Amino acid sequence: MLTAPRISGRFTQLLLLAAILLVLTVFLYTNADAIHIPETVSLKPPTKGRPHHPIDDLIEEADRQQDALLQKQSHTLADAVRAYEDRRGRRPPPGFDVWFHFAQENNALVVEDFFDRVYHDLNPFWAIPALDIRQQAGDIFHRISVRNGNTSQLSDEPRVWLDLWENLIGTIAQHLPDMDIPINVMDESRVIVPWETIDEYMTAEKKSRRIVPASEVVRKFGKTSVAKDEEVPPFDPQWEGGPYWDRAVIGCHPDSPARSYKAEVDYTPFPPLNNSYPEKSYEGYVTNWTYVKQPCEHPQLQGLHGTFVEPISISNSRKLMPLFGGSKLPMNNEILLPPAMYWTDDPFYSGGEQHGAEWDKKKNKIIWRGAASGGRNKDTNWARFQRHRFVSMMNRTSIAHAEETGKQPNFELPEPGQYDLPPGSLAKWVGESADAAFVHLLCFPDTRPPFCDYDDAFYEVKPPMPMGEQYDYKYLPDIDGNSFSGRYRGFLGSTSLPIKATIYDEWHDSRMMAWKHFVPMDNTFVDVYGIMHYFLGGRDAAAKKIALEGKQWTETVLRRQDMQIYVFRLLLEYARVCDDNREKLGWVSGMESLLLADMGTDGTN
Repeated sequence: MLTAPRISGRFTQLLLLAAILLVLTVFLYTNADAIHIPETVSLKPPTKGRPHHPIDDLIEEADRQQDALLQKQSHTLADAVRAYEDRRGRRPPPGFDVWFHFAQENNALVVEDFFDRVYHDLNPFWAIPALDIRQQAGDIFHRISVRNGNTSQLSDEPRVWLDLWENLIGTIAQHLPDMDIPINVMDESRVIVPWETIDEYMTAEKKSRRIVPASEVVRKFGKTSVAKDEEVPPFDPQWEGGPYWDRAVIGCHPDSPARSYKAEVDYTPFPPLNNSYPEKSYEGYVTNWTYVKQPCEHPQLQGLHGTFVEPISISNSRKLMPLFGGSKLPMNNEILLPPAMYWTDDPFYSGGEQHGAEWDKKKNKIIWRGAASGGRNKDTNWARFQRHRFVSMMNRTSIAHAEETGKQPNFELPEPGQYDLPPGSLAKWVGESADAAFVHLLCFPDTRPPFCDYDDAFYEVKPPMPMGEQYDYKYLPDIDGNSFSGRYRGFLGSTSLPIKATIYDEWHDSRMMAWKHFVPMDNTFVDVYGIMHYFLGGRDAAAKKIALEGKQWTETVLRRQDMQIYVFRLLLEYARVCDDNREKLGWVSGMESLLLADMGTDGTN
């Protein structure tokens, strides 16, 4: 039994502890605004006995962000509706319950954030009359149509990608209202509406948001497509040609660097190169994947990326229209679908059924094979293309020449001490650590395919290597071609580590996290040697972690079923903006319907 003095002492200790906790609570509450929480990287001191490296911090921060994202998962229909209304400010569209059950039946991870791309793409259309959208969609030539749960297509010639997209939409067409889905059949993005116009449209959309009372909700889609016998006025997109950069920058914010950048018109001189740390990087490495892909924020890409130097095709409109495609530049206004090549099982894009050997059995090297695509490369501009620059930076002879002379036509070496690099010859180390080569130089004019008169001296042409064989290497860089790279999903699903550089947006961007599922790289590639040395120079376990976690995540959120779920959701929302009653169109829960029935209002509208 405790004695009285001991009870008194314990009581005093408890009172003192309570007082301390109370003071601490008050302090934290009253000083909450003064506490700074980093938005990107939470810096931690290096692990004792191990040298600090900035990529360690980036990986740790990505882990934390992924954990926070998983806390947002919706497990029930009620959860999904609540998350939808909180994030979108509207009722879900009709058919939302069918969509959610479809997702559940396919064992999908439902996180509302995953669908942000849908609303980024569709929200401006709320400012355009629904009739105009329907008529535009019914008049644009290349299109897929849904009628009575069946699909058809209109095209000028057989097109594999159009067939694949029709097949994808056909798997969920039974759940969709009638609609017309215009398709961009070109590699390049085609719709760039002035930023000021899109800002006006987005403001109008925000003002229209409200949770419509259940008694006012229109629960069934009305007219969402043009009728078969309906006379549709011809729609003129007013396609434009000309230098692409001038067309693209109108989609940038007026205060963005691109708007005031003096565009180059002569690409004959070697590109102006900068080997300093990329802007807003963390000690030279990418922290904000969205920012690093923005040409509006990096106008120097105008002379460093084939999309802007000389694309294969230039045909753009400044009019907002419902045009669907597989990728786009951040300033473009197409509506994104999963790329058609992601839907195919063609081993050329997927790598086949095998995803690579076990990590420890792979070759500890970088591998890259591809064509010299990216636009129309000529003897006057080839040094400006992104794939040419990357292959040069992986070439032992090119690096040795740069080390000896300080000059190379299309890249610069980092300043000494700028990145943590191996001692001695960089050329020798890269030569032992990387194997990158073109399989076709795609010159213009193409007189000696696959070789080329004007850059044979710089590049060796090697035989193609199937993706399945590339999976026997640990590191898989992925570089833009004429638009995005169709190999990316295959790389993500392999047991190797993707290293990604791009200026293109895709449907899955809200799902994939840099430094968690792939390694991001700046579009100048100035950070590539630092990335290589981090992983190849003793942090093999970190590379294995990202590679295998990326593969597991791809098998969770980038499956064919996930593409179906995304397109199902996208097309329900697209149908709504095509409907004249879209302001009141929505989904009502069964409980709300029962309450309305008890009140004598059927609310079936």
